[in-house]
Amino acid sequence: MTAHNDGLSDKVKGKVSKLKGEVKDQVGNATGNHSLQFEGKKDKLKGEFQENVGEAKEKLSK
Repeated sequence: MTAHNDGLSDKVKGKVSKLKGEVKDQVGNATGNHSLQFEGKKDKLKGEFQENVGEAKEKLSK
C-alpha cells in the first residue's frame, strides 16, 4: 500500500470509530448506561486521533 492509501485508510477507520462512538454515547445517554456512554466518548476520541494520523500521512506523502 502506498502512503496515500495508508492515510485514507486511517481516515476511514477514524470516521467509523467516531460514528460507532456517537451511537454508543447516545444509546448510553438515553438508557442511563454511563459505562456505554463513556465507551462511546472514548471511541470518538480514538476516531479523531485516527483521522488526524491519516491526514498527517497524506500530507507527508505529498
